[in-house]
Amino acid sequence: MDSREFIGKIVEIDIDRPMGTRHPEHDLIYPVNYGLVPGVSGLDGEELDAYLLGVDRPVDRFRGRCIAVIRRLDDADDKLVVVPDGVHFTDKQIRDLTEFQERYHKSCISRGGHT
Repeated sequence: MDSREFIGKIVEIDIDRPMGTRHPEHDLIYPVNYGLVPGVSGLDGEELDAYLLGVDRPVDRFRGRCIAVIRRLDDADDKLVVVPDGVHFTDKQIRDLTEFQERYHKSCISRGGHT
């Protein structure tokens, strides 16, 4: 499945790494909620990952709108960008908020269509 099919759609995500928690293997604290779309496989064979932006508290689950996909060019691990419905972020804001993890990868932000 092409993860870009989620752009513009409401999705429910399970947050397995709430903001403020430590990564289990790396010296990294999550400044945003990070999770997955249950039951949907990403290109890497694992469940499709998602950043939750625009929510300033840790949550366990969230239903929001996918506004973009971060497409990693150096591995097969796309990330959905999910926000509360009606909230908007620029590409620069998305880059700034996900830099804590995406700085280790070459990627592009897709908002639908061709990237």
